[in-house]
Amino acid sequence: MKATSSWRGGMLVYVAGLMMASGVEAASCQVSAAVVSFGSFNPLTLSYVDSTGSITVNCTDVAGYSIALSAGNGSYSQRSMVSGIHALDYNLYRDAAHQQVWGDGSSGDNYAVTAANPVNGQNYVYTVYGRLPLTMSRGGHVGTYTDTISIIVNY
Repeated sequence: MKATSSWRGGMLVYVAGLMMASGVEAASCQVSAAVVSFGSFNPLTLSYVDSTGSITVNCTDVAGYSIALSAGNGSYSQRSMVSGIHALDYNLYRDAAHQQVWGDGSSGDNYAVTAANPVNGQNYVYTVYGRLPLTMSRGGHVGTYTDTISIIVNY
């Protein structure tokens, strides 16, 4: 198993892949991410707070891959950013309608992203849709809230 990690603007990116041989070349994937940042917002607003980020995957000599995201500080049903002892709920989705939670595909309520027969050396960019829900807890405490999400690419 090959793993790399790097700091990306508030999100720790952890990439893991299963190595498989294809002829004489070893399979490999490179992954990078642009963070989902909700920025500053009025916690009393009566609207969702949405943001996007992205994951870029570039593989060589693989038949396919899947991209899973960890639950971070929360669960797949509701992730949580923290600032000291305070928490702020949010979630990450595969779709712009915010209907499909991006998780690890381990249950029916969260999904991984899969790609079959990717072109060698081509960048594939996947949008990550983030949303702060309409909850009373959004106004609890002013601060900088963060979460660390691992990106796991299996190939």
